[in-house]
Amino acid sequence: MQLSTHTTPSGFLLPSIHSAPPFFTQQPNPATQAIVAEQWSKLILSYARFRNMFTLRVEDAEIPGGEWDEVLRNERINRRLLPAHLASLIADMVSKNLASYDPPNQTRSVLLWWRQPDEWAEVLYQWADSTGQMNTILTFYEILDPPVPSALSGIPITVLRRAVSILTKSQRAQIISVSDGEGVRFLSRNGK
Repeated sequence: MQLSTHTTPSGFLLPSIHSAPPFFTQQPNPATQAIVAEQWSKLILSYARFRNMFTLRVEDAEIPGGEWDEVLRNERINRRLLPAHLASLIADMVSKNLASYDPPNQTRSVLLWWRQPDEWAEVLYQWADSTGQMNTILTFYEILDPPVPSALSGIPITVLRRAVSILTKSQRAQIISVSDGEGVRFLSRNGK
């Protein structure tokens, strides 16, 4: 069988390893499984970034036609990732800080870090600067659902909080209490 890339209906280009039947089964050799886990991690994160998705659940392996189906299943070779294997891959991603359990204290759902929190902080700060939001108090809702869609549109509140926390520690933002919850004020780098 020849391995080949494949473009999904969403336009995502699957790597050739996705057409290898062993890719979909947990490998008994730990060294081989480590390579498979690394390839799955790259695939999951690049797909999530392509589709602007943030959450992956073990149950996603069981949902035909779901938002993860075109990656977790390959009908061309009649293979799919089983939930137990996905749970193992998720645990591996969490151990490498590529994902975090969300909500905490469970192991079936993760928040995917296709951009690390410090990268999200930079995206947030650049957005605030480029849209003239410096020294303006914005609610979290205004950031997550801006009038003009941005790279921040629809990100989970958990991601936003982590990014704001990083900016607060570097004195580029401050948390402000507002009437309907929390807000943030972005501060220019020179403190003005």
